[in-house]
Amino acid sequence: MGLRDTWPAGVAVQAELREVPFFPQQDYQCGPAALATTLVHTGAQVTPEELVKWVYLPARQGSLQTEMLAASRRYSRVSYQLAPRFADLLREVAAGNPVIVLQDTGVGPIANWHYAVVIGFDYPAGELYLRSGETKRLAIPFTVFEYTWKKSHYWAMVTLPPGRLPLTATEPGYLAAISAMERVGEARAAISAYSAFLERWPDNVVASVGLANRYYALGALKEAEFVLRRAAARHPDSVVVLNNLAQTLSDLGRNDEALALIERAVQPDESPFAAAARDTHALILRRMGRSK
Repeated sequence: MGLRDTWPAGVAVQAELREVPFFPQQDYQCGPAALATTLVHTGAQVTPEELVKWVYLPARQGSLQTEMLAASRRYSRVSYQLAPRFADLLREVAAGNPVIVLQDTGVGPIANWHYAVVIGFDYPAGELYLRSGETKRLAIPFTVFEYTWKKSHYWAMVTLPPGRLPLTATEPGYLAAISAMERVGEARAAISAYSAFLERWPDNVVASVGLANRYYALGALKEAEFVLRRAAARHPDSVVVLNNLAQTLSDLGRNDEALALIERAVQPDESPFAAAARDTHALILRRMGRSK
């Protein structure tokens, strides 16, 4: 690990999120307790008992990582799996984000998988601070933690409100996380998530289209138009952007503007969105009382 000699650049040497709630683990249900810890920290109204049905598998006497990631989306939170690096864990905690980690605290060949929440660290002392089991503030040496954590291939995750991004998020990774939340979360949460994403990565066409689609589904056509015009300014030849903007303008009764846009979109027949653009073109012509 080498943290004592190679502390990540720009990370404070001490941090502790004292306000993070604590739910003592009961039986083998450390997964629901850890997830409730981070969800409640974001303002979600949930208890470990409510999460049991989503993440606890009685046959395994525990929770799988996929269930841990999926359950938070039901509360309109974006769950994000961190890169398997100690530095990323530290950066998230320093940014104010408690991190769920999966450890093997067993002895020898007997595994004992356990979820805990990292809420702080102290470089001079060489310790991390965890909400773990029945201990509200477990101090664990860096080396001991790394030994128990590496058996899970350094698995870690954060759960954040949709308007806030993890400090260490990557563009493709976080876009996938938003898409996963969008499938089960509220439309307003998806709007917040895409908007925050585009503040960091404004050139992302997929996120722009996703945000506009959420507005469109809610009937907020003017907002959808604004997002798509902004995307078209950055990507003037994007068929999907031109198509969706033309559709939106036509729905607003502005068919002359829509026709000019869709005629640009139907030109590159090799586009995977060419068929949709042709359909939109035909629709606009019908609305204008014209034929091809």
